[in-house]
Amino acid sequence: MAIAQFGVVVLDAPDPRALAEFYADLLGWQAGEDEEGGEWVEVAGPQGQKLAFQKAPDMVPPDWPSGERSQQFHLDLRVARDQIEEAEREALKLGARLVQHDEGKRNWRVYLDPAGHPFCLCLC
Repeated sequence: MAIAQFGVVVLDAPDPRALAEFYADLLGWQAGEDEEGGEWVEVAGPQGQKLAFQKAPDMVPPDWPSGERSQQFHLDLRVARDQIEEAEREALKLGARLVQHDEGKRNWRVYLDPAGHPFCLCLC
């Protein structure tokens, strides 16, 4: 029997609203209202999935791929193989930064979101 149920992944951000809107646009999800005086914003997916963003004004982003400030975790987002180029263009337009291209050798590309958290667009 499980001790707990999975709830939500929470990312620290200097500006929770801006990062929530980035991921809402990237995933086609819905950003909710600011909670706790702008300290917390959730983004909800069509099947109830959630990402949350909490205010961390002194957040120091990871220095990927350096080990000095490791990534600690990252999000893998699935993209259809025939849509990867379009997905990359849209992610870059939203404010992501490409930091590792797959160069045809792997099935993923690594980006940093506007707050510096790494995420991957993975071919499915």
